[in-house]
Amino acid sequence: MTQKRKKRKKLINKLLFKYRLVILNEDTFEERFSLKLNRLNVFVYSMLFALFLVGITTFIIAFTPLREYIPGYSSTGLKQQAANLAYKSDSIQRVMYLNEQYLNSIKKALIGDIEFQQINRDSIFNEMENIDVSSLFPSKNDSILRARVAEEDKYNFFESSSNMITSVLFPPVNGHISSLYNVKEKHYAVDVVVPENTPVKSTADGTVIFAEWTVQTGYVIIIEHPNNLISAYKHNATLVKEQGDLVKAGEVIAIAGSTGSLTTGTHLHFELWHNGYPVNPTQFIDFE
Repeated sequence: MTQKRKKRKKLINKLLFKYRLVILNEDTFEERFSLKLNRLNVFVYSMLFALFLVGITTFIIAFTPLREYIPGYSSTGLKQQAANLAYKSDSIQRVMYLNEQYLNSIKKALIGDIEFQQINRDSIFNEMENIDVSSLFPSKNDSILRARVAEEDKYNFFESSSNMITSVLFPPVNGHISSLYNVKEKHYAVDVVVPENTPVKSTADGTVIFAEWTVQTGYVIIIEHPNNLISAYKHNATLVKEQGDLVKAGEVIAIAGSTGSLTTGTHLHFELWHNGYPVNPTQFIDFE
């Protein structure tokens, strides 16, 4: 027990043993500065100085712009730029998705690939029986308002013009229809037999969205019209318009021919698509 006490006392004496730090003038040996120290003081002062350095460093990293120069820390500008790029990339992905949907609808118009849903006729009749028929008839005030609006619309030139565009279509060619629109055979078009070098005209105002050569249908031109209407003209000999051109109803866009592997002679393969679904052109256009 005495040995441990002696060692402890010896250690305490070493820590508390006083030293004198003296700074002298080298030439005159004059004492300039002196400081009394012991090992315990040196240890305590060293720890306090280290804690002070750690605190200063932490403050600089957390609350000053100097942290941007430390590897691993990004600036506020870089974070804002990264956020803006993330928003832009999300917007680009949405635009790409919408373009992909649009191109898929154009692809359907090119290859005629479409699936029809089977509808249960009995279920529709059952739903119709449950409808309150009285709610389908307009009230007296509603009838008066409808009549007043109809009277005003008779003199509305712009309204009548828009209805004309959606209801009347210009015949692209005139000739004998050799193959009618047939959903069961997946022939979503009419084939009109015409003489060679017959001009093919646009059925309505629109923008050319496709004008290229295809293996099966030869020279093809597709026009996008208002109200989600698309018209396709296939098996042409040559194309007069290019992609991106604006055309008017009745304007020549191609020359009829017999190009492509699926052709059987000089004719126009004409398709109408509305909202991504085929429409029978003979319901709107008189070809003969």
